[in-house]
Amino acid sequence: MPHPRVLITGTGFVTSIGNDRASVTDSLRHARHGIEVFPELPQDVGICGLAGTLKGFSFSGARCEDWTLPPGLVIDRNHLRSMSPHVVCACHAMDQAIAESGLTADQVSHPRTGAMCASGGSMSTVYENLQVMETRGVHRCYPLALPAGIPGTLNSNLAAKYKLKGAVLGFASACASSAHALGYAYDQIMLGRQDIVFVVGAEDCNRTSILPFAAVRALSTRNDPQTVPCPFDAQRDGFVATGGATVLVLESETSAQKRGAKPLAEVLGWGEAADGFNVMAPEPHGEGLGRAMNNALQSAGLDTNGIDYLNAHATGTTVGDTAEIRAIQRVFTTGRLPWISSTKALTGHGLCLAGAMEAAFCVLSLKEGFMPVSAKISRLDPEFEGVPILTKPVDAAPHTAMTNSSGFGGSNVSVILRKWQATA
Repeated sequence: MPHPRVLITGTGFVTSIGNDRASVTDSLRHARHGIEVFPELPQDVGICGLAGTLKGFSFSGARCEDWTLPPGLVIDRNHLRSMSPHVVCACHAMDQAIAESGLTADQVSHPRTGAMCASGGSMSTVYENLQVMETRGVHRCYPLALPAGIPGTLNSNLAAKYKLKGAVLGFASACASSAHALGYAYDQIMLGRQDIVFVVGAEDCNRTSILPFAAVRALSTRNDPQTVPCPFDAQRDGFVATGGATVLVLESETSAQKRGAKPLAEVLGWGEAADGFNVMAPEPHGEGLGRAMNNALQSAGLDTNGIDYLNAHATGTTVGDTAEIRAIQRVFTTGRLPWISSTKALTGHGLCLAGAMEAAFCVLSLKEGFMPVSAKISRLDPEFEGVPILTKPVDAAPHTAMTNSSGFGGSNVSVILRKWQATA
């Protein structure tokens, strides 16, 4: 029995470079970054005080009554109290994705419609609640702070708000989380268990979610938003964090045709593999990521010549970028290397959000016929000489794109997408 084709029929964005498909596309086309000085972070103490900031949202204060949301985002006040900032962003992205895909409320709330979600929970919400518990007693804690802070806050809140009735799961594989969510959403449709699956990646953007990465020396120590983060550059020294949300609607071709939906792209396949090496550092030669890419190529039924563009995980750390390029060079030994870029130079690193966000960027690239450049490279790392890293726009439209994600513990995922073409 042939497997169903898996299409992407909707997208939604809350990112540092735009809060809708049009603005995100424009930022990617023109290499417009969303990095700014972030007042919540310490400044001038040898720690990067920058972040990929969200525009149109304000989450100052622990109480939702103090938050400012963009016009048009309507969430019932009682429900808002069980949400953390990244869940609110996910609701805005969900609304966009539902509208773009043309889904009705009944089609969203249906046993054949599910959601695969990824976030790290809300450390700030947990922190605030634990402080109350320790200083004022457990009975003074706000009860809804518990569902607002736990790692499953994203999937549980979205399931309740959108009345989801299909398979709803949360993924936690660090910075590969939402790429894993995308892969398992693809499998749900391939196996015939669901017709439509939302893929949701979201992450808070605040002091509590970002600053711990300074302790593990993963953040850049520089403070010029025009030059950092700078993946693949010889002077790269770490990443700049961001938050927000991205949603993709995955759907079987049969379901999309039945509804008259307009596909944006096709998911051809995906692969995963662990490094089995270290809880934080990647295997230096990208052995696990290489196997994930090979598994994705096998899943998609492609050889390496079939990939036109590769959106790298590359966060701007010295060891991470090097391991990924070595992995790419080991996989693409029998064909040409694809054009490569890291969009994290523009957005910052979205952690659990990253995989879904960058897969959605690939959808825009395939749909609109351009490839985003790898910005802020003033001097390419000499080890990467000869690698086709996109430092300037090229007059070429990709037909097929690969996107990589890697997380703590050596968790690696690679996903392959193709420009949508109807069956002849």
